[in-house]
Amino acid sequence: MASNTSPTATSPRDLQRLDMQLCFALYSSSLLMTKLYKPVLGALGLTYPQYLVLLALWETDHVAVGELGTRLYLDSGTLTPLLKRMETAGLVTRVRAADDERRVIVALTAAGRAMRRKAEKVPLTVACAVGCELDEIATLTARLQTLRANVAEQVALAA
Repeated sequence: MASNTSPTATSPRDLQRLDMQLCFALYSSSLLMTKLYKPVLGALGLTYPQYLVLLALWETDHVAVGELGTRLYLDSGTLTPLLKRMETAGLVTRVRAADDERRVIVALTAAGRAMRRKAEKVPLTVACAVGCELDEIATLTARLQTLRANVAEQVALAA
């Protein structure tokens, strides 16, 4: 649940400084994290969005495209071409659901399942590169998940 507290600043102008913007801290950190992952995932032949799809499917295989999009915060216009490329690479399959032709089910192939073992070192490699202890990363991740939930609540209220 979102809090109604305001950020503390010495003046209204302080709130307009770039380094005071939460959105910019998140945006720039996200860009840099993606750059950090690029060579690690590139060695596996994966892009960062493909890695996210695989992470989700390793947790729950045989998922509808819509459910996968919701989980990854991606719309179908972004997710469909991504899944097509992954299917061409032999990592996933896409089939229409037997009970509802409108739904497309995404499933891992043997190569997609095997990629999990190849990618085992990715989280620790990134953790070492960011210079934080694992408990610090877990705490930061939990706080960002709370922030995301609060923002999602506000976005839903505004819609």
